[in-house]
Amino acid sequence: MSENTENYSALWQEAIKQLRGEISDPEYMMWLNKLCYEGSKEKAVVACVPSKLILDQIKTRYSQTLEDKLEELSGGKKIVLEFIIKKSAAPEAKQEKKENSAAAEIKKTITQHSHLNEKYSFENFVIGETNKFAANAAIAIAKNPGRAYNPCLIYGGVGLGKTHLIQAIGNYIHKNFEDKKIVYVTAESFTNEFIFALGNNTIHKFKNKYRNTDVLLIDDIHFLQKKEDTLEELFHTYNALHDNNKQIVFTCDRPISELKYIEDRIKSRFSQGLTTNIKSPSYETRYAILKKKIEILNVSISDEIINLICNNVTTNVRDLEAALKTLVGYAELVNKKITPDIAQAQLRDFFHGSQQNNVTVDIIKRTVADYYGVSFNELSIKKRTKALSDPRQVAMYITRELTEYAWSEIGQDFGGRDHSTVMHAYDKIKNKMKADPTLETRILNLIQKIKENSIKA
Repeated sequence: MSENTENYSALWQEAIKQLRGEISDPEYMMWLNKLCYEGSKEKAVVACVPSKLILDQIKTRYSQTLEDKLEELSGGKKIVLEFIIKKSAAPEAKQEKKENSAAAEIKKTITQHSHLNEKYSFENFVIGETNKFAANAAIAIAKNPGRAYNPCLIYGGVGLGKTHLIQAIGNYIHKNFEDKKIVYVTAESFTNEFIFALGNNTIHKFKNKYRNTDVLLIDDIHFLQKKEDTLEELFHTYNALHDNNKQIVFTCDRPISELKYIEDRIKSRFSQGLTTNIKSPSYETRYAILKKKIEILNVSISDEIINLICNNVTTNVRDLEAALKTLVGYAELVNKKITPDIAQAQLRDFFHGSQQNNVTVDIIKRTVADYYGVSFNELSIKKRTKALSDPRQVAMYITRELTEYAWSEIGQDFGGRDHSTVMHAYDKIKNKMKADPTLETRILNLIQKIKENSIKA
């Protein structure tokens, strides 16, 4: 390389720094983190990448932007990018591994909380556009328990990371605030403990446990619907803790306001603080999640196979992990290196199931519209004629059944209607199906058709 290497190195580092500030963390970790400065030639920077897949993506996404930044930083000198593929394209990886090992040794000296899973940490949680608000809120709570966002509700569908975040809050506080008493419990366990305390005349112990804590973390509070006595006890526990600035965090599968069988006074109290949701991860976030899991498992999976999984598993984090563990388990059992063909074969049924469950509102609306002979757009307009209201209500009902969208989110997809309209439509179709078996048959057939269309999409 030429003697200009050092100067180009400085320009390169600044260009990368600027670009990193313009993209999301998962996007940076997935692509730019693989790009390393190799040296320079006359009017050219030579960069290395670990694979052809990464090279193609970087050329498409960032090459021109980086060249423009290099030209600007050099005062107008045209500097082009040249690439080489080099497997050892992450020189800082060994140092990072050493630092992680040293940190792990320090962590071992701290006693693990008895009811928290130590694998749920902020370090292991991949932040993307669909979970950034919830993750940042959780971090703020962990750093300032009782003072930042109290109470806090994190809601979202199955397998998206709610339990990870709520336990990460507990783990962080446990390790950084030794004087704080933390209680983590699922709503089901809270209910069972309460019933046991009533039956064994130990309700005073139950109250002491939950009302004398500094941080109360309750997972899946939608489980408490219709459990009036348990909710009443939680209501008083909430008041006792909140009045004393103790931190409270809940998770749920939907906003509190959309839980049917909880009194309004309890909904109002639990909604006093911050409500934030987590949605299905984007491609970039899915990729970054898999890379993080692979690092934790200390296995070798090619970028091509990661790309294959990300393109086929779009539902949630839990399904991504299941696909990865399937491949890792297969590799260990048969002592074979995983190739794209092997991955495709081993995950064929998994991909099929994932795609079948990946039903979108658009697919539901198009399938229902075709069945009833109306247009796709007519399901979202404000007309209330029977010719449109019936298929619209059926589409809303099926959307609630097949997706994890909240009532309000479904309303937005059907012309900006409010959550009460969607709830009314759902209840109306449900009651009609009980009275009219032919309607139930039609809807079951529609659901089957929607699943088939989701696989083709």
